[in-house]
Amino acid sequence: MNYTLYKTFGSHLKKNDGVDGVLFTLWAPNAMKVSVVGDFNDWDGKRNYMNKDIQTGIWTLFIPNLKEGTIYKYMIADKNQKIFMKSDPFAFYSEVRPNTASIVYNPFKSFPWEDKKWLEKRASENLYSKPISIYELHLGSWKRNYNRGDGPEDGREFLNYREIAKKLVPYILETGFTHIEILPLTEHPLDTSWGYQGVGYFSITSRYGSPEDFKYLVNECHKAGIGVILDWVPGHFCKDAHGLYRFDGTPLFEYENEILGENPTWGTANFDFTKPFVKNFLLSSATFLFEHFHIDGIRADAVSNLLYLEYGREKTGLKNSLGGDAKLEAIDFLRTLNETIFKLYKNPLMIAEEATSWPLVTAPTYKGGLGFNYKWNMGWMNDMLKYMSYTPCERDKNHNLLTFSIMYAFSENFILALSHDEVVHGKKSLLDKMSGDYIQKFDSLRMFYGFMFGHPGKKLIFMGGEFGQFIEWRYYEELEWKLLKYPQHDSLKTYISKLNEFYKSEPALWGKDSTSDGFQWVNHKNHTQKLITFIRKGDNLEDFILVVCNFTKNEYINHSIGVPRMFEYMEVFNSDKDIFGGSNQVNSEIIKPMNRELDDQPFSISINIAPLCTLFLKPILKKGGI
Repeated sequence: MNYTLYKTFGSHLKKNDGVDGVLFTLWAPNAMKVSVVGDFNDWDGKRNYMNKDIQTGIWTLFIPNLKEGTIYKYMIADKNQKIFMKSDPFAFYSEVRPNTASIVYNPFKSFPWEDKKWLEKRASENLYSKPISIYELHLGSWKRNYNRGDGPEDGREFLNYREIAKKLVPYILETGFTHIEILPLTEHPLDTSWGYQGVGYFSITSRYGSPEDFKYLVNECHKAGIGVILDWVPGHFCKDAHGLYRFDGTPLFEYENEILGENPTWGTANFDFTKPFVKNFLLSSATFLFEHFHIDGIRADAVSNLLYLEYGREKTGLKNSLGGDAKLEAIDFLRTLNETIFKLYKNPLMIAEEATSWPLVTAPTYKGGLGFNYKWNMGWMNDMLKYMSYTPCERDKNHNLLTFSIMYAFSENFILALSHDEVVHGKKSLLDKMSGDYIQKFDSLRMFYGFMFGHPGKKLIFMGGEFGQFIEWRYYEELEWKLLKYPQHDSLKTYISKLNEFYKSEPALWGKDSTSDGFQWVNHKNHTQKLITFIRKGDNLEDFILVVCNFTKNEYINHSIGVPRMFEYMEVFNSDKDIFGGSNQVNSEIIKPMNRELDDQPFSISINIAPLCTLFLKPILKKGGI
């Protein structure tokens, strides 16, 4: 295992016999000839041939007098003397698309990091018993450079990482999220892929600036107490001619078996995890991102594609050596990846996007797990978005969609993710998924978010969801920021800010997310009224929050619900407040308990519940008890 291949491979500024230049190192075992080409030699493949080590298949060449910023590619001749050009798999910097050349760049030079306190704080925390609320975003379409007077006037399509930092950091602080998760920034040729079909696993995309500029963004986030997670794609890569596909004229990074090597679902190629170099290549990419950009975590994309031999394709009966359909070599890689990252870095977030019921995704490897510490809860997301699309009348027959997630909520460490995938390709925006008229859509979305923040699991919302974008996400234009001029949208943004603030302030809502003793149903069977009530528990018997959700348009006056303790109660948060765009039907008075059993609880209270509303109640703890 080698998790620092980037220290050897690629282009490195070196001194040879007292002469400054660049050492190029490349793995292309099946190539017949390789030369380095660029502006420095007029792209002439006959002037700078590389030298091959026959045993390893590694090519090297030192070219004197080249400097940082030199543009280059490899010209490769395969065994049939076919000649083609490739960018460097280990490039640290790349040309802005549509150009595809690599750029000599020194990733090891000093950067004035100011995030020591953040990294120390991260190292001391328990990632499972802390609030995590993630703002997922695509940098190219969060905000764009439309020359509106608040950006540079040079006509660039995108904002620079530094410009993004100046806008994004205050916005995240205002809205209260704890982390940002950025769609893939490893270099990729096609904007339409959103970054998920990459070529440069060590090259932060130049669309938004230099690696230094991205470090600035991470540094500013950390200084403000904001964590940074990167989406990362370990399973497959794009088939563009300049990239990894058939790199030396043969299936090098991908499987030689076409059934395994080709990914028809995405039109990409699958990495071959039977090859040690490929495993080390990806392992080195992950450690490079942590080491040199100080990121706090990665979300591994499409993990299901790594777990199954025939995921997303017609079944051909392909079996592994044990007679099953698991992709054993890829599973071994995932375990090695997580073991390595947890060994090298303190408290990283290693998140899996895994869409099946594969067991023990977030269990340690020594317990037979894959070793991630979080997994997106795709089941909860699918069930709830389907449920919320139904009219209140239709919800009666689909009540199980609302409650089923608790059956498995503690089988893994989950993140409740309302991601970019749910607001594209005709699926509608989150706001538009809600049933009802204009106002009811906002009421429903606030209620749904309230339910989400009460439900066990960490939280993730894709950009635009915080203010109710009406159209689906479009990667080629910025969000509908103009909507914030309208009261309902602005009030929804206020709601998310206050909901995040409330969530972070209440340990009962996050301290025991992954254990069943942090949750208790009060009433989950009231399908006729579409009301559910549950308790989130903290570390002691008196630290609990009662969550009440009304999924109908009906108002309930003096509605009785069971409570576990003979305390007075107060409403501490309500999605129907007028400052959030609601009707302000709240419980403003102290709520007296009754010595009457209800909902399998020893006591009860009566409250008013607004239509399409989530409210939170807490006991009033008096000195010496009640």
